[in-house]
Amino acid sequence: MEPERITSAKNPKVKRLLALQEKSALRRESGLFVVEGRRELEHCIAAGFVPEAVFVCSELAPQGQQPGGSLDSGPNVFYLSKEVYAKVAYRGGTEGVIAEVRAKDLKLEDLKLRKNPLVMVLESVEKPGNLGAVLRSADAAGADAVLVCDPLTDIYNPNLIRASIGAVFTVPIVCCSSEEAIAWLKAGGIRILTAQLQDSSPYYDVDMTCGTAIVMGTESTGLSDIWRKAADAHILIPMLGSLDSLNVSVSAAILLYEAVRQRQNL
Repeated sequence: MEPERITSAKNPKVKRLLALQEKSALRRESGLFVVEGRRELEHCIAAGFVPEAVFVCSELAPQGQQPGGSLDSGPNVFYLSKEVYAKVAYRGGTEGVIAEVRAKDLKLEDLKLRKNPLVMVLESVEKPGNLGAVLRSADAAGADAVLVCDPLTDIYNPNLIRASIGAVFTVPIVCCSSEEAIAWLKAGGIRILTAQLQDSSPYYDVDMTCGTAIVMGTESTGLSDIWRKAADAHILIPMLGSLDSLNVSVSAAILLYEAVRQRQNL
């Protein structure tokens, strides 16, 4: 059966797609979010997420390829005109593929950790771009999970998905309270290292070969007292210039790769 072709931006399916991109309340209510781009959708499906609807624009597919790859046909595939696709796409270079996907709601008890796990914890990070960049680093460093505590941004925010380049699907993510995260880490014997300026040791002087959680807060206010008190050690990145902090995503990458470095010869 030939997929339905949509040539009007007033089509109800197109309106819903736009609303899911723009409204976090609708994403929460429906349990759906939007993935744009061939590579991102491939990561998404490989991680076990299920597309509810796939929209493709054949005019934007790479030469010699079907616009949706293996998803170019089926009852949940719809073809968009180039004009309509331009209205729903956030960015260029996505090869004419955009999809509505069913969200996952992982809990702490769902996480499967290796021996001596490496966990990234972010408290109240509010910028989707920063969180997306941290997820890319967590994927690259082979982190077991990312805990987003007391979140101020939706993990399925389109800007976050774009910034993560698909890492939002490849790294297990749990949203929870700081209290829940601390209790879970303590119960699992995972050492809590908080990144902070006060009463801290250089990060490279602290053992990260055991089960380790690296905890970071916002650039403006840092970590709350609940994390400072729960910490097994406080770490810092030496600042040799005039400023006293790095972007949270840069700091996260440095600390994650220190853990990788320390574990290389184990």
